Amino acid sequence: MMTNMPKRQRWLILLIGALLLLLALDRIVFTPLVNVWQARSVEIKQLKGSVASGRNIIARDAHLRQVWAEIQSGALPRDPAQSEYEVLSAFESCGRTSAIELGSIKPLWKHGANDVYSLLECRLDATGTLPALSRFLYELEKSPLAMHAESVELVSRDDTGQRLTLSLTVTGLRLTPLEGKP
Repeated sequence: MMTNMPKRQRWLILLIGALLLLLALDRIVFTPLVNVWQARSVEIKQLKGSVASGRNIIARDAHLRQVWAEIQSGALPRDPAQSEYEVLSAFESCGRTSAIELGSIKPLWKHGANDVYSLLECRLDATGTLPALSRFLYELEKSPLAMHAESVELVSRDDTGQRLTLSLTVTGLRLTPLEGKP
């Protein structure tokens, strides 16, 4: 059949066949290979980032261990009663230093994530002047205990705004889970 065709038609058929073969190779071989190559490039980039992050952590090992030791030393004691005593003592000490009147203090134990730690949440009411209450907050934050002020609310108790009431929620960290599951 090809022998009866003119030379030009044979070349066109061969050219079309070659183009169809190239198109098939592109769809079957080249495009999937390019996609795999690009996916591998992205994965390699992510892995290089992970390696760099890991090297950074290894380089900061001594510093991170020092920070973790400080966190552990500031954490509340394992005994819940001792923990509450230390937190209440810190409140009283900071209150005396700043010359404020402490009102009610309500401690509440909470479970931490995955029962790895527990939290002592204390709600506290105190009365004083703005400078005295500011000093109290400063002394509390300066305390070596691992305590964090969650919320602070100031309310004026007189017409001039000289006498204020502080409502404070503070959370203390204990690196021991609570005994007994909820």
